Amino acid sequence: MPRRTTWTVAAVQMTATEDRARNLRRAAHWVRAAAAEGADLVALPENFSYLRSEGEAPRYRDALDGELVAWLRDLAREVRCYLLAGSIPERASRHRVHNTSLLLGPTGAVLAVYRKLHLFDVSIPGRVEFRESRTVAPGNRIGLVRTPLGVLGLTVCYDLRFPELYRQLALRGAEVIFVPSAFTAYTGRSHWLPLLQARAIECQAWVVAPAQVGRHNPRRESFGHTAVLDPWGRVVALKRQGEGWVSAEVDLQQVARVRRELPCLRHVRRELWRFPRVRRGGAAGAP
Repeated sequence: MPRRTTWTVAAVQMTATEDRARNLRRAAHWVRAAAAEGADLVALPENFSYLRSEGEAPRYRDALDGELVAWLRDLAREVRCYLLAGSIPERASRHRVHNTSLLLGPTGAVLAVYRKLHLFDVSIPGRVEFRESRTVAPGNRIGLVRTPLGVLGLTVCYDLRFPELYRQLALRGAEVIFVPSAFTAYTGRSHWLPLLQARAIECQAWVVAPAQVGRHNPRRESFGHTAVLDPWGRVVALKRQGEGWVSAEVDLQQVARVRRELPCLRHVRRELWRFPRVRRGGAAGAP
């Protein structure tokens, strides 16, 4: 299939709970609605199928050949577009899961599997207490896939705080980077949009960030603000609150133009990437 330089992306915003049947009904509703309006790719948020309370063991441990992925494959075939399954709890071991993002094609084929690299272990007294590593195992490789819609990079939520991951994706050719998330309401107010803009600007890539929103249970609330940003860092689509979706036209020629006119990716000093260790009580590399 020939490469397309312009296409429409839709990013879904949801309030998922522990009720999987309800979550899947809502996800399918928004995917169908966006596809009916002409979306070529629909992106779901992190934990779209099941969002548990902090501290609880995962109720589901899905396999890539299991019922949930079969459901996703059927949905992609039905709507005849690309589908980003923000993340699912993929079985990793008896006690832990991977936080796994999947990209499916219009035929239902699984085109890419990315397991979240960075786990959200954070303690802000009285605000945020979360230790993802108790129940989630990290992945060990970046997510990058070439498609007729361009070179797509896959990340998940907390990954957003690690620019070195996004720089690797950009240097390997990523033109559109996805950030399906369930950003906390507290951190999101100050950090969500600035971090998305920073990643779009420094990568000179489109950034698509479908998000969870609102109160999921007594212990979890997400910021929402699902967004699409262009390679200049401009927010071109934004849904602040409530369930639904936003769409935008992705122009890959804009990626090429920005990278040609402001070629910072070609100016990267790769020889400086191997930083010396910082010794206690002294500067980096000090004797």
